[in-house]
Amino acid sequence: MEERLQKVLASAGIASRRKCEEYILSGRVAIDGKIVKELGTKADPMIQEITVDGHPIAAEPKISILLHKPTSRISSVTDPEGRKTVMEKISSLPFRLYPVGRLDYDSSGLLLLTNDGELTHKLLHPSHHIGKLYRVTALGMVDKKIVRNLEQGIELEDGVTAPAKVWALRQHPKESVVDIEIFEGKNRQIRRMFEKLDLPVKRLKRIAFGPLQLNDLRVGQWRFLDEKEWEDIYRICNLPIPDYPKEIIQTYKLASERRIRNLQNQSDKKKGNGQAQRNKT
Repeated sequence: MEERLQKVLASAGIASRRKCEEYILSGRVAIDGKIVKELGTKADPMIQEITVDGHPIAAEPKISILLHKPTSRISSVTDPEGRKTVMEKISSLPFRLYPVGRLDYDSSGLLLLTNDGELTHKLLHPSHHIGKLYRVTALGMVDKKIVRNLEQGIELEDGVTAPAKVWALRQHPKESVVDIEIFEGKNRQIRRMFEKLDLPVKRLKRIAFGPLQLNDLRVGQWRFLDEKEWEDIYRICNLPIPDYPKEIIQTYKLASERRIRNLQNQSDKKKGNGQAQRNKT
């Protein structure tokens, strides 16, 4: 079936749809050997050869994971400044995954990574009104007036923020804790909203993204979406629900278990050899 070229590329896990559009415009994409630079071009990957930088694309099985991002990590594949990225936390995965949106360097919490470019586009587009829930520790008192201002919108340099949902969990003159759900993604939005109200942010942690919950996932750890989360995240984006990659996940888990056992056996063997050497002396 013919679809827009950028959608085909995104669905194949090449990159996000916006990034794929950049690839097309820069002349890196070809259909049946002919360079294409028109964004409106349609293609059928079942009957046409589509290449990026001369390499044929292949439809990858859809994979999505949740990572508890630590602070002091960049939410991108690479960083020109050489800082640590979240990709180092998933280096054992044999899949090409990309972060969905960003958590800034000093923030922690739930980060979704996927190879489904169309899902990424839907999740991040403000027209789909998908909420992101953050727990904020701010220096100062978050009183009823502050809560109301946050809910109604704060005027920032790049415009007024959209209405938010706010729950004050702890209100104290020195330090307050607030849950705030926003439905857009301006750069460093939460921090700037609180700073505009003279409330510096001490800690910022994303605890939910749409139907996905961070719950008790430890900092720096990741996990595959379970089957219900898989269905929920596609359903909320009004996308067809692809087959849940149950066999791929099971295969990866079995391989990981074997690798852990082998490492443990090697460690035990070294300890045994060391003990034997000491006994001789």
